[in-house]
Amino acid sequence: TAPPFSQSHLLTPLESAPNPPLHTCSPPPNLILTMDEFLDPHSEYDEEEEERKYYRRKRLGVVKNVVAASTGGMITYSVYIGLLQMQLILHYDETYREVKYSSMGLEDIDSKMLMGINVTPIIGLLYTPVLIRFLGTKWMMFLASGIYALFVSTNFWERYYTLVPSAVAIGVAIVPLWASLGNYITRMAQQYYEFVNYNEKHVQEQKKIPKGACHRYIIIFQSVFYVIFHLCLVFAEFPMVFFLNNFLYDYNHTLFKVTECGASSQGYISGLNKTVLLHLPRSLLLIKVESVLMGAAFLAMIIFLVLCGAAYRPTEEIDLRSIGWGNIFQLPFKHLRDYRIRLLCPFFIYSGFETLFAVTGLIMSYGVCTLGLERLWALVMVYGLSASASSTLSLSFLCLPRLVPLLGGAVLHVLVLVGLMTWSPMPGNPSWEPLLLVLAALWGIGSALNKTGLSTLLGMLYEDKERLDFVYTIYHWWQAIAIFIVYLWSSLPMRAKISILLVTLLLSCLCYVLMEHRVMKKVPFRLPRIPRPRHKVKGYRYLEDDDSDESESEKSDEEDVESGEERDKDADGDGDADSQVSHLDLGEGGEMVRGCRRRRDDAYEQAGGME
Repeated sequence: TAPPFSQSHLLTPLESAPNPPLHTCSPPPNLILTMDEFLDPHSEYDEEEEERKYYRRKRLGVVKNVVAASTGGMITYSVYIGLLQMQLILHYDETYREVKYSSMGLEDIDSKMLMGINVTPIIGLLYTPVLIRFLGTKWMMFLASGIYALFVSTNFWERYYTLVPSAVAIGVAIVPLWASLGNYITRMAQQYYEFVNYNEKHVQEQKKIPKGACHRYIIIFQSVFYVIFHLCLVFAEFPMVFFLNNFLYDYNHTLFKVTECGASSQGYISGLNKTVLLHLPRSLLLIKVESVLMGAAFLAMIIFLVLCGAAYRPTEEIDLRSIGWGNIFQLPFKHLRDYRIRLLCPFFIYSGFETLFAVTGLIMSYGVCTLGLERLWALVMVYGLSASASSTLSLSFLCLPRLVPLLGGAVLHVLVLVGLMTWSPMPGNPSWEPLLLVLAALWGIGSALNKTGLSTLLGMLYEDKERLDFVYTIYHWWQAIAIFIVYLWSSLPMRAKISILLVTLLLSCLCYVLMEHRVMKKVPFRLPRIPRPRHKVKGYRYLEDDDSDESESEKSDEEDVESGEERDKDADGDGDADSQVSHLDLGEGGEMVRGCRRRRDDAYEQAGGME
């Protein structure tokens, strides 16, 4: 018979064998140390040091934004001024017009083109703030640089329907571009202050910056911007130096019929020869020069697009747009109620006058009329280099009163204008070149102090980031009106032009001193109330408790309303006597809520007396 069934018969030989000794496999000690370092808090991690490094990178990013915006503006205007100068000289030559374009009427096209550039900016006050707030500051700069690139591209096919519309487009873009640049540089100064003082409570809570806290950075950044930007007058002469100068007659031919220059002249240069080109440039060579300018214009667009960061946070951009397009349209006009900006308007006008007089008056009617067209590049380069180097003089705002830089530049211009009014050099006299170069350098110093001083002053007076685009729009709009007036007076005698400049400059200084006196006496000024942004209906923000971007004013409104509702419920649940007291408290609470709201609304209107 078979043996009884037992589990021992199922054991394999390996299992039935005696158990071998167990050897535990322990990890190597270096692996244990590595896991401990990975899981435990890093002993060498310094949170404060990492925070400092983070905000150091942020500050370097702000400096990069300022340099990029300045370089982009400089390249844009180098291309624009250089191409416009070359185009006007070529189109002025009678032989060039007849051979290349015969009966197309280039002179009429040029006059219409200049009219489009100078007249269109007059309506800039109507649309500039709307464009800036709709597109954003950075994208407005990018779009404006694209319009300048469009103007360059139209010169490949010179016709009425290409040149004139592109010139009108440039006139439309001038005021938005300059308002965006001024707004952007001032906003970068405010951001730099925030990244330097990141530990401050008002910075962490994103509250308003204390008055005068970021003046130092505004002064430095505006100086850096104009040091770089004024170099556009140097680079704009490269087409003249390396290309067009090889085709020009000397002064003996171009100034043969010119009889008077300087103070005794009328218009720009009366009697300038109609043929200024010794021989005509080849079309292929012109295309190469314009292609280089086109590439530079595209480079400026790429700089604005890639290297320039945003001027505002996304929620701040929403706030700027959420006040309503009607309010955005009206606020530039309402800001003119402030006596500070009204008294600065004559200075804005003079700033436009002196910019165009430097080219059409000093350089053309004095310089080119005396030295010839072949020395135009030297006068413009000296003027640009002087203005660039002298922009650093506005750093004197850091240690001197605000009056000194602006009035110093004005005094220098008065001295130059008085000298110009009494001087009429003889045409075709190269011996006056050193004196003319010195006059161009002195005018550049005054221009630098004027431009940098006004932009810095506006940034210091109007520190509220919600108002910067309106203020800079007013400034550059008055400049555009002044440039249009200079365009209209082109046929006046030179002494009449200088007299208008002197009267405007003296009036500007008087109004500016009066403004500073009122500010020193703390005379209340009037600023329009900027409405609070409304987001809930539009759905722009997350309104959950844990993930909310609501401003402090909106949260306080909700808390007041909720506290009032709770009081109402408590009053309904109590007895008659208690309910009367609760309703009385609710009424007082309601008055308190409404009073708080009124006070918050009034706080948005920043009056000088309240400060």
